[in-house]
Amino acid sequence: MSASEIHPTAIVHPGASLGPDVSVGPYSIVGEHVEIGAGTRIGPHVVIHGHTRIGRDNRIYQFASLGEIPQDKKYSGEPTRLEIGDRNTIREFCTFNCGTAQDAGVTRVGSDNWIMAYVHLAHDCQVGDNTIFANNAQLAGHVQVGDFAILGGFTVVHQFVRIGAHSITAMGTILLQDLPPYVMAAGNTAKPYGINSEGLKRRGFSAEAIAALKRAYKLIYRAGIPLDEARASLARETSVFPELTLLSEFLNASGRGIVR
Repeated sequence: MSASEIHPTAIVHPGASLGPDVSVGPYSIVGEHVEIGAGTRIGPHVVIHGHTRIGRDNRIYQFASLGEIPQDKKYSGEPTRLEIGDRNTIREFCTFNCGTAQDAGVTRVGSDNWIMAYVHLAHDCQVGDNTIFANNAQLAGHVQVGDFAILGGFTVVHQFVRIGAHSITAMGTILLQDLPPYVMAAGNTAKPYGINSEGLKRRGFSAEAIAALKRAYKLIYRAGIPLDEARASLARETSVFPELTLLSEFLNASGRGIVR
């Protein structure tokens, strides 16, 4: 393996830890408490500060700002963190802030995510794996995003909202409440528009599982019964269709209520 390749105009603090084959582009800045895994490429004019740990084989494009202090008036200089996994694409002008002491103290991004330009991840957000964030998706603090979720361009998410795995939002969606797994949503404010069946087909879900999820959607959104009753019915079917477990557990844990 080769040593890191640092452009002469870049500023890398001596205390930073760079793995083999890391490249740092012109005029980029890497702070003292930053760790960057092998094979990660950092473009020009990128700023990485704070207690930030970045995994292997990420591609970070120009003008991104990672690990800066939270945009939170309660922040008092605590050594909170940003953690990013492996093989993520982070495009131009993205801003990912560190966590706060009022939460777990860490903003976390998983692996294999495709994050387009101007995306903002505020303090204490938790993003899973294999997500797609289109241009200008904006997450307020403490938001959780499940695996394989897709956020359309200019999606705006209120603080503490949870976005379930395999869900999808249309362009310009405003999420003020939790979006359950597998569900499509659109609008200001967001309304549900069925199950993300096309995405599930592409990920290998069986026709029977997708049919079960469609029945569950109708139970929650079309049957006209209280949500507690819908939850109980779903719980009884999880042994037959394990895919419903994710949906059932999400509904049971929802604190802000779900998009209806």
